[in-house]
Amino acid sequence: MTKMTARASAGHARSSGTHSRSSGDAEAAPADPDHIAPDALSEVLQDLRLARASYCRTEMRAPWGLEIEPEDGAIVHFVIDGACWLKTPSAADLRLDAGDVVILPHGSGHVLVDEPGSPTLRLRDSAREQVGASIFRLRGGGAGARALLVCCGIAFEAGAVHPLLALMPEVMHVRSARRRDPTLTTLLDTMAVEVREQRMGAATVMARLADIIVARLVRTWVEEQPAAATGWLAAIRDPQIGAALALFHHSPERDWSVDALAAAAHLSRSQFSERFTAAIGVAPARYVASWRMHVASRWLGTSQLSVGEVASRLGYESEPAFSRAFKRITGKPPREARRTA
Repeated sequence: MTKMTARASAGHARSSGTHSRSSGDAEAAPADPDHIAPDALSEVLQDLRLARASYCRTEMRAPWGLEIEPEDGAIVHFVIDGACWLKTPSAADLRLDAGDVVILPHGSGHVLVDEPGSPTLRLRDSAREQVGASIFRLRGGGAGARALLVCCGIAFEAGAVHPLLALMPEVMHVRSARRRDPTLTTLLDTMAVEVREQRMGAATVMARLADIIVARLVRTWVEEQPAAATGWLAAIRDPQIGAALALFHHSPERDWSVDALAAAAHLSRSQFSERFTAAIGVAPARYVASWRMHVASRWLGTSQLSVGEVASRLGYESEPAFSRAFKRITGKPPREARRTA
């Protein structure tokens, strides 16, 4: 068998084997009432892996403004000192104070300014200084109040098809992140040290830090949402729907029919389908198919598995059947997805 990379192997190691679509083995799998289902958010977050990241230590003095164009990936801004405003095309202006963190999961274009109305400069036209692999430093503005930020550009593996990213809002704002999650103080300070010292391997260390920081920020954001939240947040908070989601994300290669998911949730098929679709916004079968293609995209881009092996590991009985499903959901055949990964 073709050898996988460690990352793809780790993603598959959660399951002891692959089941064909005709096996029906998953129908009985969730029946154990004493089984403690894994946490749904954790199961999804472990598949939200960073592919690459860049960092910029941004020190500006009023008046100042930066226009940041859309990027292919997420953008994170952490305000270390001072304050600024975030302006996006579709949301109200947002004030960011020291300790605040904001994530733009879709890489939306936006503006950072010391005060609304300040003149702006396009980031690509600024005098950024490259101080290491994927590490930059930027100073600018006038002679007024100082603001210090760490800005990160993050690309995720197979991010374009990741259901969690698709469900996130344009802007995720975590106020006083250090107070809400004291561990972030250490993580963010460590990132700042890596930016400042520029030691060997800094880019790798910072990528690992960013991976942890983003996961903790997403968790904090989820916890802060109102109890009446709808959509995916409501689904993972629902003890029954959340349990089914967690089991599916833990072993996506199993034969997860709607009946199997309903059994995992201890609901009838009709009750489960109605509650799942109302919360997630898509039918269970569509969600299962989309997530499997996300897993397939990651394996095709990061492992040495052949298309046939990927199909087999995800429970498809034939490569053509898998290829048809992959193209229908992602818009391109698997071999093309591998070439462009």
